Amino acid sequence: MDSNRISRFIGRQKVAFIGSVDGEGFPNVKAMLRPRKSEGLRQFWFSTNTSSMRVRQFRDDPRACIYFYHKGLIRYTGVMLKGKMEVLTDQETKDMIWHRGDTLFYKGGVTDPDYCVLKFTAESGRYYCDLKTESFEIG
Repeated sequence: MDSNRISRFIGRQKVAFIGSVDGEGFPNVKAMLRPRKSEGLRQFWFSTNTSSMRVRQFRDDPRACIYFYHKGLIRYTGVMLKGKMEVLTDQETKDMIWHRGDTLFYKGGVTDPDYCVLKFTAESGRYYCDLKTESFEIG
């Protein structure tokens, strides 16, 4: 597995799917905009609303996955990463991933109490391309 190639692939995707676990133990999946920041295949940061259902689920159970895919004319490629999701509300982290246009979603700006950051830390993954799959650990 070429982790640099997979990182580049993830960086080109415009949408990420995040998975959480609800109070009854069922998986929940949501499409989100691409991560605001990433460090290799290990860590990813997303912006979201503090009041969201997903934030409540991650606070109760941090187990999570994120999935990226691209469907071309012939080739389908997908990457799933499993790990833990943290809900961060400290101002330093919020400042780190803030974009100027975010006031569209968070009227109070970067200090809006309904703006928070989801930080995903991957532990393992699965890569699919050309009818082949490969599992891998992230160290």
